[in-house]
Amino acid sequence: MERLQKVIAHAGIASRRKAEQLIRQGKVKVNGKVVTELGVKVGPQDKVEVDGIPVEREEPVYYLLYKPRGVISSVKDDKGRKVVTDFFKELDKRIYPIGRLDYDTSGLLLLTNDGDFANLLMHPRYEIEKVYIAKVKGIPTREQLKQLEKGIMLEDGMTAPAKVKMLSLNKQKQTAIIEIHIHEGRNRQVRRMFEAIGCKVMKLKRERYAFLDLKGLNPGEYRELTPHEVKRLRALALSGGGK
Repeated sequence: MERLQKVIAHAGIASRRKAEQLIRQGKVKVNGKVVTELGVKVGPQDKVEVDGIPVEREEPVYYLLYKPRGVISSVKDDKGRKVVTDFFKELDKRIYPIGRLDYDTSGLLLLTNDGDFANLLMHPRYEIEKVYIAKVKGIPTREQLKQLEKGIMLEDGMTAPAKVKMLSLNKQKQTAIIEIHIHEGRNRQVRRMFEAIGCKVMKLKRERYAFLDLKGLNPGEYRELTPHEVKRLRALALSGGGK
């Protein structure tokens, strides 16, 4: 037996908080009867409807994809471009990405059909560490790297402190490869941070997400997360220990 709002969230219909609002508004039925109380629990045999539409109750699944460059972090694209779910053609469940990676950014991306889990990991309160490798045009000074570490003022506010490490540089080509650890998930954040110190990102790859990495995968390949990894991610988010 699971709480009704959790079942709705797992189905990907809404976050758990939004599901609670739908229940209070009388938009949810269980076995044909409107339910407005939040404490109700349902089992596998119960029929749940939201706004008259039956909730498809799938087993939750969790995947780690090595997203290539030139792929949209979405389930569909109105311009007909390749999307991340195109790599899961044989999967009979409706999954969607947790957060996103830019079209030109490659690397680690998680996908699931568990809305509650996705919202937990994306909530700004739960600081999951993400590690990127950036190839930039221009060689930043030590002072500029310290700026990134302390926080950069962007148009949507100050970034949180980051960890930054210069991996290599090419004085002849005036390029550098830099590792950066962040906990936020703002739109094009890493690119904008480097642009703020005068360095344009030429290539960007997300190497790690919390304790997960891309070991054993090539671009376009994926694997299922183990139950232990899923539990560990939940625990990290809830403890704020993704740092």
